[in-house]
Amino acid sequence: MTRTAPNTFPALAKSTANYASSQLIKLEALLDGFSEGIALDSSGHVSEGSGQNVFLVRDRTLYTPPLSASILPGITRDSVITIARDLGYRVREQAVPREMLYIADEVFLVGTAVEIAPVRSIDRIQVGDGRKGPVTAEIQRTFFAS
Repeated sequence: MTRTAPNTFPALAKSTANYASSQLIKLEALLDGFSEGIALDSSGHVSEGSGQNVFLVRDRTLYTPPLSASILPGITRDSVITIARDLGYRVREQAVPREMLYIADEVFLVGTAVEIAPVRSIDRIQVGDGRKGPVTAEIQRTFFAS
């Protein structure tokens, strides 16, 4: 599923149209046998989940799509960026090619409803060792302790 382009309507706003897109992402994922979907932006880069922001870890650096990737600027996303930097991790907000998800050491979703949720597989390809990774666990512990 592809997120709508930023020039079609305000992608940074929480609006009914954005939620309709999120529902379609979730529905497509469920129909394909997945518990969650990750959308791409209009350029084919990773955008976000149906209602969560996406982070991936590669060589102890966190990557997350920038606001220009048709994502909502989440409060939990901002908290995770701050926590990760406070813990000494590098955080890069940049365009994330889809294939980076397949070579990531860890992937996790963040949002008000899911808080911090590790991802075990992407397109049936195991992420890392298929369990919550050490970086995700450390960020999750710090998040819940604050």
